[in-house]
Amino acid sequence: MTDILKKEIITLAESKEILEKVKPDDMDQIQRWTYDYVAKFAKNDPKTAREMVSRLVEECELKEEEAVEVINISPSSLEELRAFTFGWKKLILTETLQKMLNIIKTPNES
Repeated sequence: MTDILKKEIITLAESKEILEKVKPDDMDQIQRWTYDYVAKFAKNDPKTAREMVSRLVEECELKEEEAVEVINISPSSLEELRAFTFGWKKLILTETLQKMLNIIKTPNES
């Protein structure tokens, strides 16, 4: 059994980066499933994902957990983002939602 050294909220891209350091033959079944999932759904490189999380926390006053959720989902429209954030049970102004969308757009879409 491995001891937990540190607990940290990370994006899918960061999870993928960590799992890529493990040889596939050394992964257990859950690690392989997790790697397959993050390889398919991580939409950014780890550095960009972390920078976007920081910007969402600073500029949009999100909690780090919320910012990571937004980056992992990467909604592409205001309606999709609004539907996603509705579950947080806090009012987010349309201008803040628009700012969030601008932050999560990939460089190719800007």
